[in-house]
Amino acid sequence: MLDFYSALPTFIVVLREGFEAALVVGIVLACVQKAKQVSALPWVYRGVAGGLLCSILIGFALAGVLQQSSSRIVEPYNTIVRETLAGILGIVAIVLLSWMLLWMSQQAKSLRSQIETSLLNQKADREIFLIVFVAVLREGFEAVIFVLAQTESGSGPILGAIAGVLVAFVMALLLFRWGVAINIKLFFRVMGILLILIVGGLVVGVLNQFNIAATLLAQIDPTKASWCTWEDSCILGQQLWDASSFLSDKQFPGIILKSLFGYRQVIYWLQFVLYLLFVSSLSFFYFRALLFTNKEQIKAS
Repeated sequence: MLDFYSALPTFIVVLREGFEAALVVGIVLACVQKAKQVSALPWVYRGVAGGLLCSILIGFALAGVLQQSSSRIVEPYNTIVRETLAGILGIVAIVLLSWMLLWMSQQAKSLRSQIETSLLNQKADREIFLIVFVAVLREGFEAVIFVLAQTESGSGPILGAIAGVLVAFVMALLLFRWGVAINIKLFFRVMGILLILIVGGLVVGVLNQFNIAATLLAQIDPTKASWCTWEDSCILGQQLWDASSFLSDKQFPGIILKSLFGYRQVIYWLQFVLYLLFVSSLSFFYFRALLFTNKEQIKAS
């Protein structure tokens, strides 16, 4: 059951990123067929295969580096290094997912025209390959980083990622192969809001990981004891609330909130403040990007 709960956030993230990549591939295929550039089709498939292969290789390489770096260090420093590396990966995932959410909200409107322009180029095959390869690699790399940042949850994140890829593939087939009507705009807006909350949860989790590392380091190194100026935490400030008696993060529904949105039954001031700042700021820029895109579409029509 715990695997199911830990699989939920990666399922949502990979579903969104996977469907985004599938949309790019689908648009490229539609443009290629419209332009009757049949010679470009193999380059589309090569771009997909190359992007997927590179994403998988990057995932294995990073996982190997993380495992090797922690396995060579004895306890308790092993835990300190593991928590620190997990926190750094979490920061990378936060930056990548936030940037891509805002970037795609602004660039989606011009994607088709960019692809059609590439098809008119004398080096169309190469440009089409690069468009597809970069799109798949970009989304795959983000998914890999997010999954690696969740590896402390066991096999659940990996299972969620696999399920997300499969569902995204089925949705792409329904849309492009069988012409099933899917409200793409509504899908990405809902998934965008969920992504903001999930990434906000990462902020809470990353702070917790750095706090664990700092607490352990202060315990074994007296010179670092000054870091922990609060009784309940080392770097997170004073405890804000303890909801373990009525909404435990180890039981339903608290465990769902923890898996998806980073809920913790015990929250400290720094976690609360940074979570609010991050979610409100990202939401502001996200909805502003959507509003700008809608205005551009109205002017174009």
